[in-house]
Amino acid sequence: MIHKDISKAKTAEELMRSRYTAFTKADGDYLLKSHHESTRPVNEINEIVSWAKSVKWLNLEILETTNGGEDDISGTVEFKAHFKVKGRRDVIHEKSEFVKEFGVWYYLKRI
Repeated sequence: MIHKDISKAKTAEELMRSRYTAFTKADGDYLLKSHHESTRPVNEINEIVSWAKSVKWLNLEILETTNGGEDDISGTVEFKAHFKVKGRRDVIHEKSEFVKEFGVWYYLKRI
């Protein structure tokens, strides 16, 4: 299970999917651990967790993955995360950049 051992994510997409699951569970520890240290939002994690708890997560839709394979050191994943807030459907549409360091994938930033 990737949430217990981040190094089990073999691709950027696998890490993206595990981060989505962490959002659905409002798992702030995992969100920080899977976020690259150079862009890690340590001071905002309480707000992120609070927001994640305030919505009803519906599904994750992967639109495109560029690089980010087992033999790559970087890649991007474009996705849509569907959710409901106050009974209204909404979506986060993002293209994210991932990097692999010492064999471990990390979320770097939104691009």
